[in-house]
Amino acid sequence: MANTLPETGFVRLRQIIGDPKRNITPIIPVSRTTWFDGVKSGRFPAPVRLGPRCVAWNVEHIRALLDSFGATGEVRR
Repeated sequence: MANTLPETGFVRLRQIIGDPKRNITPIIPVSRTTWFDGVKSGRFPAPVRLGPRCVAWNVEHIRALLDSFGATGEVRR
């Protein structure tokens, strides 16, 4: 399944880092632990709480993160 970002709105974590069980390819190929360590350090954007047990990330923030990786597309860990 191709994984593309919507124009606006929010995306869940599995849409960003992928989910092999659901055949979702990653946009940013890092582990869940690496992603949350990056959120904690400020390297990756913080989530928005949509409900008591639901968080998502603003698509515009994810696009800005992808732009910051530059032309190489490498994620620095």
